[in-house]
Amino acid sequence: MTRTLIRFLIHLLFRFIAPVEVRWCGVQMPEGPFIGVSNHIGRLDPPLAYYFLDRDDITILVAEKYQRYALVRWIVRQLDSVFVDRFNADLGALRLAISRLRSGGVLVIAPEGTRSPTGALIEGQPGAAYLAARTGVPILPVGITGTRDRDVLARFRRFRRPRITARLGQPFTLPPLDPRDRESALQAHTDEIMCRLAALLPPDYRGIYADHPRLHELLSQPAESHLEPNPSPASA
Repeated sequence: MTRTLIRFLIHLLFRFIAPVEVRWCGVQMPEGPFIGVSNHIGRLDPPLAYYFLDRDDITILVAEKYQRYALVRWIVRQLDSVFVDRFNADLGALRLAISRLRSGGVLVIAPEGTRSPTGALIEGQPGAAYLAARTGVPILPVGITGTRDRDVLARFRRFRRPRITARLGQPFTLPPLDPRDRESALQAHTDEIMCRLAALLPPDYRGIYADHPRLHELLSQPAESHLEPNPSPASA
């Protein structure tokens, strides 16, 4: 009951305070388990999963630093999500994430591991790639614009609502890691995830992946190249 109420309040938040435009880009939502990945530019990003995913089995990996806040701890517990240590090998959180996926659930994670200070992509961490390669479930990439904290607050001060857009890309899967060179394979998988996200974002949001060869390859494909430009991170 509490979980349903929290999800209802999240929908109210985005409906009246920060309406969201969800662009599906021809996407067919995966059935069964999958991993949702997105860029991370503001505190409004995690609740977005409950806005456009009509599932009752969503698990969000939440940074361990938020455990210090009683309200956040309560919400995470009620939503059955998981705190994860971003800077150490959190085997407990990984095992729980794998278990949730193998039980048919949805896992939501920001591969960068923290909010980008500029709004543009920073280096991706290997956690999402490892989980996808280990379980074989599809990855649903989501490019988010308009949620950067300072820009949201600036709009509120001018009595203007934020303009938030979530672009959902085509789901894809990653092959198992090559045991002969796991480190290189994991890096290649991580780059694939980050470039898929970059392809869903305007140029000013692509950050360190802006010149990546894989991104240019993706942008040359009709499914990704038609995305219209959005405001830069500084003005969104």
